[in-house]
Amino acid sequence: MKNIVLFLFCSCVACSVAAQSSKAAPGNPVFPGWYADPEGIIFGKEYWIYPTYSALYEEQVFFDAFSSRDLVHWKKHPHVLDTANVKWAHRAVWAPSIIAKDGKYYMFFGANDIQNDQDHGGIGVAVANRPEGPFKDLLGKPLIDKFHHGAQPIDQFVFKDKDGSYYLFYGGWRHCNVARLKDDFTGFKPFDDGEVFKSITPEGYVEGPFMFIRNNKYYFMWSEGGWGGPDYSVAYAIADSPFGPFKRIGKILQQDAAVATGAGHHSVMHDEKKDQWYIVYHRRPLGDTGRDHRVTCIDRMYFDEQGMIKPVKITHEGVGVSPLK
Repeated sequence: MKNIVLFLFCSCVACSVAAQSSKAAPGNPVFPGWYADPEGIIFGKEYWIYPTYSALYEEQVFFDAFSSRDLVHWKKHPHVLDTANVKWAHRAVWAPSIIAKDGKYYMFFGANDIQNDQDHGGIGVAVANRPEGPFKDLLGKPLIDKFHHGAQPIDQFVFKDKDGSYYLFYGGWRHCNVARLKDDFTGFKPFDDGEVFKSITPEGYVEGPFMFIRNNKYYFMWSEGGWGGPDYSVAYAIADSPFGPFKRIGKILQQDAAVATGAGHHSVMHDEKKDQWYIVYHRRPLGDTGRDHRVTCIDRMYFDEQGMIKPVKITHEGVGVSPLK
């Protein structure tokens, strides 16, 4: 009898410990592992994050994705896109951007870190039937494989405007372009003046463009500083159209010496029913100088009465449980 009681007691303790160890808690980073350049988006009743796998360029040959119903419990979806399915990409796949259209999911990504027009690579696009993939190369070649207006073809962000038009914002090397996508995402439609790639580079721009609409205003955001250093940060501008002009207002995300360094390359998620805004970004743990040691975090983002973005307070606590209705 004692053995039975002891067994039951031990079993209950074991179950309790297992339950506690499997229970997620709010906090930053939101999931383990070295991940950077996160794109956060809401599909239905789930939050999704598509980050760069932060490693040496030769090891960056796939994308993982993460999904959550409450911003705390995250499920990993490994290798949603792998260069094995992209014959022209072989290294440095990063900064994915994703959008749903006509029942399919399209992921735009940079590959190969090309340094000139003679290198092979640039920005590609892949398609899947589900947000967790598997994603397959749509074109069999890059969507953009040349430098236009000095912009390295990386750090792409796909944006749907109010009128249903789709645009691709992109660019490294301190230059940013926008181009209007064809309806099937296989190429671009020239603007009315015949130009395909328009330069919209604001003051201070380095890389990592992002755009959203709030109260009929276009908020354009980007990263400043060096991605490998502690001064990485995010600034923004507001305009009446997706083409600007974008006059820099100031920084809203940057390091906090008590929390983390190198806070940058972000995205934004908006829970419309609760009118809650979240900034999804990467940062570096304090005291960790590893080049690729970057983690994905989420904090709340607020606006003042004039519609300006308040400086974001980066935290260890994160945003807490917030299911989508």
